[in-house]
Amino acid sequence: EVQIVESGGGLVQAGGSLRLSCAASGFSFDDYAIGWFRQVPGKDREGVSCISKSGSNTYYGDSAKGRFTITSDNAKSMAYLQMSNLKPEDTAVYYCAAAVNCKEVGGQVMGYGMYHWGKGTQVTVSS
Repeated sequence: EVQIVESGGGLVQAGGSLRLSCAASGFSFDDYAIGWFRQVPGKDREGVSCISKSGSNTYYGDSAKGRFTITSDNAKSMAYLQMSNLKPEDTAVYYCAAAVNCKEVGGQVMGYGMYHWGKGTQVTVSS
């Protein structure tokens, strides 16, 4: 069974940090780019960051640049999003997804050939 499970969300004060984890199983992790997306109710989903299947290329949306870092461990089929200097506007449900490819377009990360999504983890940043 193909699964993507996010963890690490929670409540944090503005200026704080969180590390999100993405655990993948049931498919060949090395064959896909991994992206982090977020969504607030009533708003469009936003591409935050993604990492190429090899792990050698990373991409960030404007909202994440300088504050978030994406990494992956292909041996463990894991990806991570280290988020620092969090702001109340970062409050959202964060989703991890596998895609054929991804890149930054117009200040936002776009995924292409989306393969599978996780169910998300809630991040809440208080002011």
